[in-house]
Amino acid sequence: MNPVELTKVQTYLTKTFGTKGLDVRARKQKDSAEVYIGEEFVGVVYVDEDEEGSYTFEVPIIKEDL
Repeated sequence: MNPVELTKVQTYLTKTFGTKGLDVRARKQKDSAEVYIGEEFVGVVYVDEDEEGSYTFEVPIIKEDL
């Protein structure tokens, strides 16, 4: 994802979840970015290949966190 996309997604997620400290960080893979709240990893955002300008946000929930 390019810097403009990272900023747009970060702004949207921050507004949607109403949380401060949310950070969308670039990855080596150009089709995705990692999402953190503070220093805690919360998920990955992927570019939607089927619909230009859209994204998919995946949040893993592992049993140790429940």
